[in-house]
Amino acid sequence: MTRRQIHADGVQLSRGLYLSSAVEPDLAERCSAWAKVLPADAAFGFRTAAVLHEASDSESTTVHAVMRPRRVLPQRPGLTVHVRRLHDEDVVQHHGLRVTSGAQTFLDLAALLPAPDLLVLGDRLMGAGRLHPDDLARRLVRADRVRGVVRARRWAPHLDGRAASPRESLMRYWLLDSDLPEPALQLPIVDRWGRQVAHADLGYPRWKVALEYEGRQHADSEQFTRDIDRYSLMAADDWLVLRFAARHGRSAIVDRTRRALVHRGWTPEAS
Repeated sequence: MTRRQIHADGVQLSRGLYLSSAVEPDLAERCSAWAKVLPADAAFGFRTAAVLHEASDSESTTVHAVMRPRRVLPQRPGLTVHVRRLHDEDVVQHHGLRVTSGAQTFLDLAALLPAPDLLVLGDRLMGAGRLHPDDLARRLVRADRVRGVVRARRWAPHLDGRAASPRESLMRYWLLDSDLPEPALQLPIVDRWGRQVAHADLGYPRWKVALEYEGRQHADSEQFTRDIDRYSLMAADDWLVLRFAARHGRSAIVDRTRRALVHRGWTPEAS
């Protein structure tokens, strides 16, 4: 392009790097532009990889790139470079971009995210098909003294891609981090004839206690009607259903779940 064309249409992304002003670029398009000026071994990682893997919604203006050690690292406004000795299996191709794998992304962010957010991230990576337990286990064996590895190893066994929303993952973290038993996820509810009549977001089949998170979609009239049927069927078979919304924090969820379990015969010694 000529300088005149760039002046008329270009939006500067970095020195010597421009995007057309005709459209608002998404993160993948911005990364495609950055890839043209980064070393061949560079991969997009950390929070940038989490967004590209569809495991995070928090898109920032800063792009994070990971590359092997070198004497001089690229230094450009809008770009944060991290040094890692990546193996071939730590990088995947995603829509034509080199991106750190789900396992590598989880490990990298374990050093930055608080434990609740890390569990949410891991659940979303698995739910999006970007992370497999075996791949994560292999990566954590190699991690040795990598910053964040202790937290990653602590929560890796609890990751589950069946979580239907980040809020469900957060609720599960609060329960796991308490003295309560570990809840089952996406629990099938069957009637006395063994037919599945509903399912619960989280629950304890031994004590017939179910936990439901109700987001905005439950305000839809059709969904509301289905919920009435579901909860009445669960109650008819002696399930105690606790319903929560975004306004309910850790203390309310853990306390009410504990009271419900105790009412159904649970004791700390029995768990």
